[in-house]
Amino acid sequence: MARFKYTARGKKGKLEGTIQAGSKREAVVRLREEGIRVIDITDIPDTFLTRDITIGNPVKLEHFVMYLRQFATLLKAGVTIVEATSILAYQTESKGLKRALLDIEQELRQGNPFSEAITKYKKIFSPMFVNMIKAGEVSGNMDSSLDRLADYFEKQHDTKQKIISALTYPMTIAIVAIAVVIFLLVTVVPTFVQMFDDMGGELPAITKFVLAASGFMQSHWWLIALIMAALVVGFLYLKQNKQTKFYLDYTLLRMPLFGNLLQKAELARMMRTLSSLFASSVPILQAMAIVEKVVENEVIAKAIRDSRDSLEKGHSMAEPLKNHWAFPPLVTQMIIIGEETGALDSMLDKIAQFYEKEVDTVTDRLKSLIEPIMIIILAALVGTIVTSIIVPMFDMFNQFQQNN
Repeated sequence: MARFKYTARGKKGKLEGTIQAGSKREAVVRLREEGIRVIDITDIPDTFLTRDITIGNPVKLEHFVMYLRQFATLLKAGVTIVEATSILAYQTESKGLKRALLDIEQELRQGNPFSEAITKYKKIFSPMFVNMIKAGEVSGNMDSSLDRLADYFEKQHDTKQKIISALTYPMTIAIVAIAVVIFLLVTVVPTFVQMFDDMGGELPAITKFVLAASGFMQSHWWLIALIMAALVVGFLYLKQNKQTKFYLDYTLLRMPLFGNLLQKAELARMMRTLSSLFASSVPILQAMAIVEKVVENEVIAKAIRDSRDSLEKGHSMAEPLKNHWAFPPLVTQMIIIGEETGALDSMLDKIAQFYEKEVDTVTDRLKSLIEPIMIIILAALVGTIVTSIIVPMFDMFNQFQQNN
């Protein structure tokens, strides 16, 4: 919510004060309902303490999809875009979306087109969304464009959630394994150090290794924490730098097990986006430029750039993809058929459906495969530490029996 400073007249004469509202219009309406006639109203600039801090998209995807569905329904019912925007601003549960829609309503009432009004909110309305809305405005099929966008975002959300689900389990087990190992090395192992010193004699190699690791962990824990932080910062830096991100993404796609899943997910995202844009009559070169920004893998993005360059030269968009290792023959063959028959959007939709199902299959397979692997790794780590303690104790017990 924005804050506004107003000068007004009420029953007790001239008034000055502040009010929080989604827009100037909402503030004026609320004051008028209280019997206050506004003379002047101005925005109060946000400070660090009053600003709403948001990371990433300020609107949850489920709220955004619901907004698109309701918007399309209202337009089909004959409600104007201005009135539909006003209605949805007060119905949505998302504060970020409400603020945006109230401002967009003002822009619309001033005569600006919807596609222009939403460009101010780039975190909420992506370039793809803006271009599909523009196409809907030109063709007069805004409701169809909104339904198509809702389908697109729902499918993107489903695919992303499946990937997160596949990665969550191994990450959780890895964190638990690290925590258990640190706990044993810092808390349990040191209690046996004095006993081993009193025993004398030669300790097994595995025990020496674990004791050395325990001593290092206790005295240099800060160095380990520093290395972990450096790795995280380094990873984030590599992702931000376009050149290094290419090599990072290449490594991710070539990873055993997970590389195949990430590749299929990116292909599904690319094909679904292209299909939605073509179906909305967005020009092909413009659609390719949008898709390049939508895909999150720089290897795939580079292939899209090469494909767009091929189109600009009058060649097939499939030509640069045919020799690219990240694009299976199925993809390029169906694109070629789509170009020849003039049904490219339909072919791309079929490819997207195929790879979305493939993501489901690979995700289920990974879950069943990773679970026993991670359990074995965790058992091996804990077993190594336990063995390093038990073996010398058995030696000590045997020596005690021999002496008696």
